[in-house]
Amino acid sequence: MALVEVKVPDIGDFDEVAVIEVLVKPGDTVKLEQSLITVESDKASMEIPSSHAGVVKELKVKLGDKVKEGALVLVLEAEAAGAAAGPAPAVPSAPAAAAANPAPGPAAAPAPVPAPTPAAAAVAPTAAPTAAAPLAAAHNPTAAPATGLPHASPSVRKFARELGVPLAEVKGSGAKGRITQADVQAFTQAVMAGTRQTAAQAAKAPAGGGEALGLIPWPKVDFAKFGPIERKELGRIKKISGANLFRNAVMIPAVTNHDDADITELEAFRVATNKENEKAGVKVTMLAFLIKACVAALKKFPEFNSSLDGDELVYKQYWHIGFAADTPNGLVVPVIKNADQKGILQISQEMGELAKKAREGKLGPADMSGATFTISSLGGIGGRYFTPIINAPEVAILGVCKSQMEPVWNGKEFVPRLMLPLSLTWDHRVIDGAAAARFNAYLGQVLADFRRIML
Repeated sequence: MALVEVKVPDIGDFDEVAVIEVLVKPGDTVKLEQSLITVESDKASMEIPSSHAGVVKELKVKLGDKVKEGALVLVLEAEAAGAAAGPAPAVPSAPAAAAANPAPGPAAAPAPVPAPTPAAAAVAPTAAPTAAAPLAAAHNPTAAPATGLPHASPSVRKFARELGVPLAEVKGSGAKGRITQADVQAFTQAVMAGTRQTAAQAAKAPAGGGEALGLIPWPKVDFAKFGPIERKELGRIKKISGANLFRNAVMIPAVTNHDDADITELEAFRVATNKENEKAGVKVTMLAFLIKACVAALKKFPEFNSSLDGDELVYKQYWHIGFAADTPNGLVVPVIKNADQKGILQISQEMGELAKKAREGKLGPADMSGATFTISSLGGIGGRYFTPIINAPEVAILGVCKSQMEPVWNGKEFVPRLMLPLSLTWDHRVIDGAAAARFNAYLGQVLADFRRIML
């Protein structure tokens, strides 16, 4: 037997995370890679596993503590075999998986991906409601504040802050008393109605009913009386992303500009590049060129690479580009970091690696955080234009549809050109229409003649 210190492993690019759950106590026997504590940031929650097997001698953290990489979790009397084991990596409790970015055909645009913004893919899941439990009474401002950290996921905490709900007064109906979004909604309804409401009653009301915004209630319909129906539960990622999509759509005064880019020469260059690099195993998609083109446009129009912080605008001196990706489980957004410092081949390779991690469900918080601008592409699926939802706290998002051959007038005659539809959605609090039109026009010029990137 030997005393071993178990520390917090690599948790991505988060400085500190909060301990929201302690899963063991002194005297407990733990196995190798058994979860010891649960931590969460504003993006995701994750469980910290044990790097050794043995008996817990002393806990060094408690509920509500802030910890970072290298922080001491506990002291373990390790078993002989476990003492030699190396540290285990942190395992996200809700890995935000993302999908492959399928390569388009010769005349196709970027890889197929659905339109809306992801925000959520990087948010921790909420537990499903369990049996009905009494809900807390309506807010009592004279009551003494509760101690301890409310047991709720980051997405639920953000939702509660937006509605002004004190989580300490909400009774959780989820697993282990976790507060769900339905609990927050029910609490809000109880405050507005001045009555108590049970978690079971709240579960009957559709999520996002609109009562908290002063809207009329969501219609309740017995669909079965009109014909046969089948009920299926929403997927995990869709449940997670719903609150973020709703918030972004409601709170951001968004406007969308539509334009077309001539990518005839760029597509020919892409096809030739892939032929030259067949043996390298890296396949270049139009999305890689779009990422580089967007970086050039963001540098020329820096307000598109900013974020609102109160009455201030934060201009970022780095260019991290997110690309919305489709998966069997839902929509997520991996991020290409420092895209301005990488070439087309390196960007293509990183997208392939992120796609592989997504398919295997191994995307972590670091793979999905820090984006300054997002591209959402429908690729070769079809469609002409659409209105993507901005991924807060970003101020703009680019939607891309399937490219197609069109007759274009060159001043003398109509000639066939491969045109790529662009849909730029922007936050009108930060960007005005003239700047958006210039951004789209410049982006189209870069895609038409990629040599402009070097200017």
